[in-house]
Amino acid sequence: MAVIQVSAGGGKGYDVTVERGSLNRCGELLAPLFPGSKIAVITDTNVARVYLEDVQSSLEQAGFETCSYAFAAGEKSKNLSTLSNILEFLADSGLTRTDAIVALGGGVVGDIAGFAAGCYLRGIKYAQIPTTLLAFVDSAVGGKTAVDLRAGKNLAGLFNPPSAVVADPGCLDTLSDEILSDGAAEAVKTGILDGEVLFSLVEKGEIRQNAEKIIELCILYKAKIVGMDEFERGLRKLLNLGHTVGHAIEKLSGYKIPHGQSVAMGIGVITRAAVRLGMCPHSDCARIISALSACGLPTETFYGASELAGASLADKKRSGSTITLVMPRAIGNCELLDIPVSDLQGIIEKGLCPMEE
Repeated sequence: MAVIQVSAGGGKGYDVTVERGSLNRCGELLAPLFPGSKIAVITDTNVARVYLEDVQSSLEQAGFETCSYAFAAGEKSKNLSTLSNILEFLADSGLTRTDAIVALGGGVVGDIAGFAAGCYLRGIKYAQIPTTLLAFVDSAVGGKTAVDLRAGKNLAGLFNPPSAVVADPGCLDTLSDEILSDGAAEAVKTGILDGEVLFSLVEKGEIRQNAEKIIELCILYKAKIVGMDEFERGLRKLLNLGHTVGHAIEKLSGYKIPHGQSVAMGIGVITRAAVRLGMCPHSDCARIISALSACGLPTETFYGASELAGASLADKKRSGSTITLVMPRAIGNCELLDIPVSDLQGIIEKGLCPMEE
């Protein structure tokens, strides 16, 4: 078992418990944090079929009264309509300011349930119980919550750290190879940022075999970054490696291309661009592309530079007439590059063509 402390604003920290079997112990783990509370479990229809009964049973055995709400699984549900339905459910269920939410699921569930917790009654407590690799290594930790708008991804949201994260790696046993691969994109991204120890674990694509160590190292890295820059004013922007182009791909596909695959393509584009700009050695680029491919992820996109640049105009990292890109210089060394928005298309263009052997 690993317990990782994440620092948050106002002196409020929270623990991430990484332990097989912890999902079935969630009531015991959360009881000290939410004494006497009613718990609303927010999940999606896919996760509900597998884990909802066990989670509610654990919570009720710990003395909690529970209720649950499951929305249609998928990114298309991550919108204001679903958020409104969740808030109405919380009100209809009689939750008060001393009650709490449990977000049970992947990145979409965590994002929207955390947002609902921050909005309802001007804020109630919540905990994350991630069930996908993507949520384990990225979205469940750090307190970023959001929904998508028509203009783009994650454009309405707030920073709202959870009271706890209960991460049971056993959940990965129920994931298909496709969903596991999608989450591996965020693990590879973190390896590129963190350096050789983590990157060497992910670059051969042996994610299931090394899952618990990968999860622990990813959370440790993200906890360190969030502790230094909770509100993404500087250093935390590094965690957006591949996401400017990745979010554009998601948007252009109508969210039919999942987040991890989109981020992998975004990492491929920006890394090849970094090589052609003289910022990154060809050898590091080759290892990054190879690692993504070994995890079953695409690294090229059929969208053109003009389409991608246009879809990026609503990106959160845009500030006036500039936009911040995360550029890899080497494995373990990335930097933030502020460029005029007018230069974005040209940089994307440099990253669209495959690298020569």
